[in-house]
Amino acid sequence: MAESYDDCLRVQLNGAISAYRDEISEFLSRVEAQGKVLLKPQHLLSDLEANKLHDHAFKEAIQCAQEAFVLTPWVVLAVRLRPGIWEHIRINGKSLVVEELSAPEYLQFKEVLVDGVDNGKIVLEVDFEPYTSSFPKPTLTSSIGNGVDFLYKHLSAKLFHDRESLILLLDFLRTRQYNGKKLLLNDNISSLGALEVGLRKAVEYLSLLPEDALYDEFEVKLQQVGLERGWGDTAARVSETISLLLELLEGPDSSSLEKFLARIPLVFNVVILSPHGYFAQDNVLGYPDTGGQVVYILDQVPALEREMLKRLKEQGLDITPRILIVTRLLPDAVGTTCGQHLEKVYGAEYSHIIRVPFRTEKGIVRKWISRFEVWPYMETFTEDVAKEITEELKGKPDLIIGNYSEGNLAASLLANKLGATQCTIAHALEKTKYPDSDAYWKKFDQKYHFSSQFTADLYAMNHTDFIITSTFQEIAGSKNTVGQYESHMAFTMPGLHRVVYGIDVFDPKFNIVAPGADTNLYFPYTEKEKRLTSFHPEIDELLFSQVENEEHLCVLKDKKKPIIFTMARLDRVKNLTGLVELYAKNPKLRELANLVVVGGDRRKESKDLEEQAEMKKMYQLIDTYQLNGQFRWISSQMNRVRNGELYRCIADTKGAFVQPAFYEAFGLTVVEAMTCGLPTFATLNGGPAEIIIHGKSGFHIDPYNGEQVADTLVNFFDKCKNDPSHWDTISSGGLKRIQEKFTWQIYSHRLLTLAGVYGFSKHVSKLDREGLRRYLEMFHSLQFRKLAEAVPKAVE
Repeated sequence: MAESYDDCLRVQLNGAISAYRDEISEFLSRVEAQGKVLLKPQHLLSDLEANKLHDHAFKEAIQCAQEAFVLTPWVVLAVRLRPGIWEHIRINGKSLVVEELSAPEYLQFKEVLVDGVDNGKIVLEVDFEPYTSSFPKPTLTSSIGNGVDFLYKHLSAKLFHDRESLILLLDFLRTRQYNGKKLLLNDNISSLGALEVGLRKAVEYLSLLPEDALYDEFEVKLQQVGLERGWGDTAARVSETISLLLELLEGPDSSSLEKFLARIPLVFNVVILSPHGYFAQDNVLGYPDTGGQVVYILDQVPALEREMLKRLKEQGLDITPRILIVTRLLPDAVGTTCGQHLEKVYGAEYSHIIRVPFRTEKGIVRKWISRFEVWPYMETFTEDVAKEITEELKGKPDLIIGNYSEGNLAASLLANKLGATQCTIAHALEKTKYPDSDAYWKKFDQKYHFSSQFTADLYAMNHTDFIITSTFQEIAGSKNTVGQYESHMAFTMPGLHRVVYGIDVFDPKFNIVAPGADTNLYFPYTEKEKRLTSFHPEIDELLFSQVENEEHLCVLKDKKKPIIFTMARLDRVKNLTGLVELYAKNPKLRELANLVVVGGDRRKESKDLEEQAEMKKMYQLIDTYQLNGQFRWISSQMNRVRNGELYRCIADTKGAFVQPAFYEAFGLTVVEAMTCGLPTFATLNGGPAEIIIHGKSGFHIDPYNGEQVADTLVNFFDKCKNDPSHWDTISSGGLKRIQEKFTWQIYSHRLLTLAGVYGFSKHVSKLDREGLRRYLEMFHSLQFRKLAEAVPKAVE
């Protein structure tokens, strides 16, 4: 990090040690007594509490430390001064000497801790910093996730500081075409001078026409001055777009560049990759690896198509956009459409799901494969996808969007091959979900194959043109927690590689673009005329039937009580069993409300090991705490339309939705519940903390403190019992929050705008990126490929 931070921290620590030497020495002795383990913030804070240190710089450093360990006589610390800004130090427990460490030095010490010895061997260091250092980055924490704003300013300064630089813009405009037909400019424009002359002639001519004159009426005249279709559909719109370009040529600024790029045709064909799980539109939610990501994409695509159609019309183009969702074809489709090659997307006209099978030298792989075990199939899969999509589109895509780790790997390989603009959406990076899964990767690898996954993540996030996240926390965490991407800034996988510079959260490729909920399915419970009452008998059966079977276990004796409701995949991170346990242990909460959990599928034997373990735990909780009568466990529900009405029926009981995950990248179910007017309690670890304003539009909960969560719920239902308007206040606050920030219309407009500006940036910085491209190709070929090949393939 910058030298000023190093000097400042070291000097401040030395000052504190001089003034409070004895208490700091005692604290360090306490830390040393914990032995050779990786200490996390909670361990350090516990020691702080025990020692009752005075307020000084040393105490502040410990409060900011995200990790510590002992290599006698040294205590080694990773101190996070603020999101994205880290310092690494070591303090001698005997002499209290403070030394600053570089990231590589810190990681090397960490490897000694993990391996128990420094074998002196040369370690592969992965360092992307030399390939990004020449590109300016913002420095303010508030700029993280607003990369496009910084990029506009940078591009304006780079392109327009002299006349020659404008040639890059001219070259970009001259490359615009669709299916071989030129757009914007024809061959009459070959220089900046000719461009300016042609634009001024066009404006002069258009000023004589009615504003609503259609493009057909003046197309020939504009062709004569060098302009082709794409500027607009009417005389007024064409004139506005041309005037924006003239402003850029005369007195460039970031605002004009932003407006201009948003108005010209840049995206016609989009490919979205989501290979893992059961990707279909019906009867799949709740299957292993099949949840929020599928919902996200199926809601995203119709909105994106509508925005593309709107823009193309405004640009005066009679072009049909195409969106292809690419996923894996599953011959063993278990009653779904996952074995169907091509499927039209509901709510869209020109968007389809295209399925491509995994294959080996022995043929097509028939069975489902966990998202952790897809790696040996991905390279062949991507080659097959490239052939399929170019044939289906009769050309190349303009934008390729990856989803999750293996989808982003495939998107990177495709974008490199086809020259398309690439967008990355992680949804969830596993490294932060499984503590110490990098340092102790060997313990995890047989089950999760994180050596392949983390390497693929690193490759994709450095290859992509831009990254979108749903929240700030995904990128850079919060004051006290590390962000998903931030955890990839510097880390080590001992014996594999040492990542000394993986990604910088200040990189302007990061942008926050929050999704919404499908308002056709999710709408307020108060909109009685829209309510899907035909589902009410089924939902009543689901919630209140006294029958126990494979679909619902346990019964609710008191139907008049409000319902605490949750719905998610049944895996460890989603923490559904944690919610059941905290409910079970609180008599007051059990008295005030029933609990209904939708998760897991008891109708069939699960192949997922985590789900099996969580099911076992659920059965034990039911028996141990005698929950029958106050608790209902419902198998996963795959009908999204009915699920929307299910949320509203829970709202009818004056209940609440609880999302108890240990970590949630965004929290689509949180948005769905709030959109239906259901008061929502959600994890403060991840995206929900940004969706909900605590106490106004819902409540934050700490999934690691079940007793506190139970007390929060008790307080809420107690207050609602005494003052029913409190429930209405929180319900209305949630609805207001959603309408202001979380809609698919806002999302799709922003995504297409980002695709345009990053595509433009990619064009004008092509030479600057060549070194990075070569480095990534080497990283993939020499490091990732051998790891992927080592993952066992499925036995048919």
